[in-house]
Amino acid sequence: MLNRLLSHDLPRNRWLALLLVVMLLGLALTPFLFPGTKALNVAAKIIVFTLLVASYDLLLGYTGIVSFAHTMFFGIGAYGVAIASTRMGPSWGALALGVGGALLLSLVLSLVIGLFSLRVKAIFFAMITLAVAAAFSTLASQLSDWTGGEDGLNFKVPEALQPGSQYLEDPLWGASIDGRLLTYYLLFVTAVVLVLALLRIVNSPFGRVLQAIRENDFRAEAIGYRTVIYRTLSNVLAALFACLAGALLAIWLRYNGPDTSLSFEIMLDILLIVVIGGMGTMYGALIGSVLFVLAQSYLQNLMSLGASAVEGVPLLSQLISPERWLLWLGVLFVLAVYHFPSGVVGRLRASGRRPG
Repeated sequence: MLNRLLSHDLPRNRWLALLLVVMLLGLALTPFLFPGTKALNVAAKIIVFTLLVASYDLLLGYTGIVSFAHTMFFGIGAYGVAIASTRMGPSWGALALGVGGALLLSLVLSLVIGLFSLRVKAIFFAMITLAVAAAFSTLASQLSDWTGGEDGLNFKVPEALQPGSQYLEDPLWGASIDGRLLTYYLLFVTAVVLVLALLRIVNSPFGRVLQAIRENDFRAEAIGYRTVIYRTLSNVLAALFACLAGALLAIWLRYNGPDTSLSFEIMLDILLIVVIGGMGTMYGALIGSVLFVLAQSYLQNLMSLGASAVEGVPLLSQLISPERWLLWLGVLFVLAVYHFPSGVVGRLRASGRRPG
C-alpha cells in the first residue's frame, strides 16, 4: 500500500526514511507539539515551500529546464485568491473562482512561454523567463486598482477558516481548535496530496521521458519523442502546481503583495532548497524546505544566545552577532553543497547503495 502511495519510489535508505517520517509527523503535529504563532507560521511556510520546490524540481531536477519565472506563477495563484476574495467577499465561491482563474491564467502563460521559448538554448530560455517574471512583477505593482500596488491586498477568508471560529471551548493538548487550525490542516492535507501527485507524475512513463530528455535531449528526439512537447507539458504542470502553492500561501496569510509572492529572493530561495535537498528526488523538497526555513527563521535567535554567551570576547562576539545571520546562512549553504553535492537525499541514497 505504501509502495503504491509513493508510486514505487521508496526512500531506499533507512535514515532517509526515518528523516522523512520525523519531518512529516513534526509538521502534522506542530500545532500540538509547538503551540505558538511563530511555530505555526514557520510550519505553514515549510508546507507551502515544499509544494513550491517540488513543482520546480519537476522542471529543473527531472527535465533539466532552468526557469526564473516560477515565482510568477506562484504570485498568480496568490493574487487570484486575494483579488477574488477582495472583490467578492469572504466566501468559498470567491476562493474557488480565484484559484480557478489563477490556474487558467497560469496554464495560458506557461503554454505560451513553453511553445515560444523552449525551442531556444537553455541559457536563452532562462533569460526569457527572467524578463517575463520581471515584467509581470512590475505590472502587478502598477495595477494598483486590482492588486493594491506595493501595499498589496488584505482580505478575509470564509468564516470557517477565520481565527475567531472556535470549534471547541477548551484547548486540546495545548492547541486552540479554531479556524486557524483548520486552515493549517487544509494546507497540510492539500500539499501532501499534491506532492504525492507530483511523485506519481515523475514516476510515470511521462516522467521517464522527461528524465531521458534531461540526460540527452538529442537521443530522446532521435528515438521519436517530441522533446518540445514534453518540455512544454512539464513547464505547464510545474506552473499549475506553483500556482496552487501560491493560493495556499495567500489563504494562510490572508494577504498578498509583490514582496510576498513575486520577489526574486523567493526564486533564489527555491534554487537553494532544491540544491540542498537534492535535485530530481521530490523528497528533497521536504528535507530542503525544513532545513532552509528553520535556519532562516531561528538562526538569528540561536546567534543571539551565542552572542550573549561570549559577550566580552572582542572578535568572537562580533562574528556571531545576530546581525550577521545572513553571512552564516550563506556559510551553512556552502558547507551543505560541499559535503552534499547531490543534496541530502542524493547523499543518503548513495550511502545506502554501498556494499556492506
